[in-house]
Amino acid sequence: MLLESLISLFFITLIFFSSNINCLILPHHNHHKHHPTTSLFIFGDSILDVGNNNYINTSTLDQANFWPYGITFFHLPTGRFSDGRLISDFIAEYASLPLIQPYLQPGKRSYYDGVNFASAGGGALVGTYQGYVIDLHMQLRNYKKVEKWFKNKLGDVKAKRRLEKAVYLFSIGTNDYASLFFINSSTLLTSYSKSEYVSMVIRNITSVVNEIYKTGGRKFMFLNLPPMACAPGIRIMDTTGKGDCQPELSSYIRLHNDAIFQVLRGLTKQLPGFKYGLYDFYTSTLQRVNYPSKYGYKEGKTACCGTGKFRGVPSCGGKRHVKEYELCKNIDDHIFWDFLHLTEKAYKQMADEMWSNENYIHDPHHGSYTIKHLFHLP
Repeated sequence: MLLESLISLFFITLIFFSSNINCLILPHHNHHKHHPTTSLFIFGDSILDVGNNNYINTSTLDQANFWPYGITFFHLPTGRFSDGRLISDFIAEYASLPLIQPYLQPGKRSYYDGVNFASAGGGALVGTYQGYVIDLHMQLRNYKKVEKWFKNKLGDVKAKRRLEKAVYLFSIGTNDYASLFFINSSTLLTSYSKSEYVSMVIRNITSVVNEIYKTGGRKFMFLNLPPMACAPGIRIMDTTGKGDCQPELSSYIRLHNDAIFQVLRGLTKQLPGFKYGLYDFYTSTLQRVNYPSKYGYKEGKTACCGTGKFRGVPSCGGKRHVKEYELCKNIDDHIFWDFLHLTEKAYKQMADEMWSNENYIHDPHHGSYTIKHLFHLP
């Protein structure tokens, strides 16, 4: 009887753990009695989306909830556009927070640790891939629902203090420019000069920052835009056959990165208590693309997962328009995971730089911060 009981207990335990393996890997928040004092709120696109697009009606081009996405760390697809974790996952770990969950993930939720609003394909402009993504203004509306949750839980005064202590992480804008080249946007290209279009994108970002500031937000961390023009999915568009970076897209990205720095500097004058950090995602990525061996890679141009030249055709997983795809033998040899996105190894290196004060664009006049500093500020 004792042996039979032990065997029964073993199988019950096995069934329990098997049925809950996803929860073990990606847990809902089961909060400690003492809630963490600093929340992390995340806004952006596929660089930071941890699965919000799993829960919206969109195309598979804007989803990564299929194999082999997630192969490295989670060993299952989570919706992250990488083989494993993203920059925001590592930042949360370094700040002693759990994985920050996607806002749209079903189930009873608690937001004390923070929440991730980012959406792959999302832009600062409402019209960027409209109908397929969660644009920045909708992300703001979702954030305001979370603000209301805090007020219901803590009362207005404590909720505002909580939001003042929070860190707000942004990576947004790339799709507003890339969409000009990925889809037929001749009207936009002819309706605005480059500087006018960049100003429009920047104004939309600034308006959202101002709205978050009104709720109490004071500590903001930005990634400037990466060298998207040098991604495998853009290189294959080069009509010369050389596979060069796309010069027109590069010029938009550089204009944007100059402008966002000036805007953030200006906000420190306009908004009392506003603090920011600006990580140079552009330079950090481009250095790895141009000098891969310096950072422990063998390949800086060709993706690990995809097909065609540079594996730049967005076929990773075989769930998109092109079904055939290749998967590299050693992911850690590559900077790019797929046609546009980086490997977990690259994202970890960049998160480490952010945490240790490397590759920041510093403001010599008004002072700027690292994300580590922002978490430790009162």
